[in-house]
Amino acid sequence: MRQDSKTLQTISSFSRLHYQKTEKRETTHGNEEQEDGDENREVLFLREEDVLEEINVDEEGEIFDADEDEPDDSMHIFTGHTGELYTVACSPTDATLVATGGRDDKGFLWKMGVGDWAQELQGHKDSVSSLAFSKDGQLLATGSLDGTIKVWDVPSGSLKFRWHPRGHVLAGSEDGNVWLWNADTIAYPNVFSGHAGSVTCGDFTPDGKIICTGSDDASLRVWNLETGESVHVIRGHPYQTEGLTCLVISSDSSLAITGSKDSSVHIVNLITGMVINSLLSHSDSVECIGLSPSHPFAATGGLDQKLIIWDLQQSIVRCTCDHEDGVTCMAWLGSSRYVVAGGLDGECKKIFNGHSDAIQSLSPSRNLDFLVSVSSDKTARVFEIAEFTQ
Repeated sequence: MRQDSKTLQTISSFSRLHYQKTEKRETTHGNEEQEDGDENREVLFLREEDVLEEINVDEEGEIFDADEDEPDDSMHIFTGHTGELYTVACSPTDATLVATGGRDDKGFLWKMGVGDWAQELQGHKDSVSSLAFSKDGQLLATGSLDGTIKVWDVPSGSLKFRWHPRGHVLAGSEDGNVWLWNADTIAYPNVFSGHAGSVTCGDFTPDGKIICTGSDDASLRVWNLETGESVHVIRGHPYQTEGLTCLVISSDSSLAITGSKDSSVHIVNLITGMVINSLLSHSDSVECIGLSPSHPFAATGGLDQKLIIWDLQQSIVRCTCDHEDGVTCMAWLGSSRYVVAGGLDGECKKIFNGHSDAIQSLSPSRNLDFLVSVSSDKTARVFEIAEFTQ
């Protein structure tokens, strides 16, 4: 009797539920004999016509419905990309407009809830790994592993960088240099040199006076925006011992919080260049940091499968959320007390299901009604989060 593997698995599993299986041997006359000691065992023989229904059984012997769909909480799915997605940014002015980039060397502009509208951004020759809207939402910059940054006019349709409050673009490269462009003239007034390794993260202070950059050389550099001079170089004890992976700057432009491959998080005073505190609870590389805009809290995510919420006033762990995999992206939901992380599980408020592979980046919409996530499963998904931000 010829059967497919599913039927064979089903019959074998069904047999285990009702009978003790026995090994059999054939005599030279084709008669089957039971092995010694098996006299009390029963043998089930099934013909194809005896199979009434196939029952799917997992590795633990639990019955499940193979046709049952995985839960999907998303209200919109964007499938324009043909490769895994790496980055997402929501417009700061249009609550429905989203930009995504990925491995297919393309960027896309698309709108939540509008399935038939998308603007493809072509021209890069390698993966689009970074995105940023200008403050007024009129321009979009896309950074690619091909070493270029393209600036797009939005109405008409890791290099790390951020928009300066007055319209500049900051980009770091693998050669250790940091480049500053004027987005209006596409001219770069300054090149900041000094890092001995790839520039992995960077940002402007909110007041627009200082640039902070982190590198694989395990240092943080604080730069004077106008002169290009390195004002402070933070490295060595008690700072990070391996390359920096992420940084965030406080709203008053006085502090930088940095994460590293060495699992440490440090707080640096940007005025003095001194390390003023260390947050040490992760056991693997720290991949993302976020500051709450309305509470004295910070959130850090790491490859140790933990999202940790810190009380910065007391420098203690407020709570720890466990994750099935490493936490590589997170975002605070406006001024609320909620923080989201890719695929977060454990003691959390809500789990958003839908993606079938690693979540690479997250971005809340301008009005905080929606959360957009992008994944290695080649999709971007939109989830409703208004209940947490009202």
